[in-house]
Amino acid sequence: MSNELRLDIDKETAKGQYSNLAVISHTPTEFFIDFALAQPQGVAQIVARIITNPPHAKALARSLLENIRKYEDQFGEIPEMPQPPGLPQGPQA
Repeated sequence: MSNELRLDIDKETAKGQYSNLAVISHTPTEFFIDFALAQPQGVAQIVARIITNPPHAKALARSLLENIRKYEDQFGEIPEMPQPPGLPQGPQA
């Protein structure tokens, strides 16, 4: 028996959702990550919400940082984006 996890994905989920804004909040037992599409008119529509527990949120953050490091090693540093006026500054706590 293999310890490898097999991931299945349906066609609709495989299309993905574009997001250019993430808002993060938490309770003592859960993290909420809202992915939104911010539009030039100053409206941001949430396109997906992920709810997870604190240990998984920490593992996700660690994995994301590791993947960013690998990306930058291969393609160069990712520049910081200027934040449009009126929008939250990056992920929100």
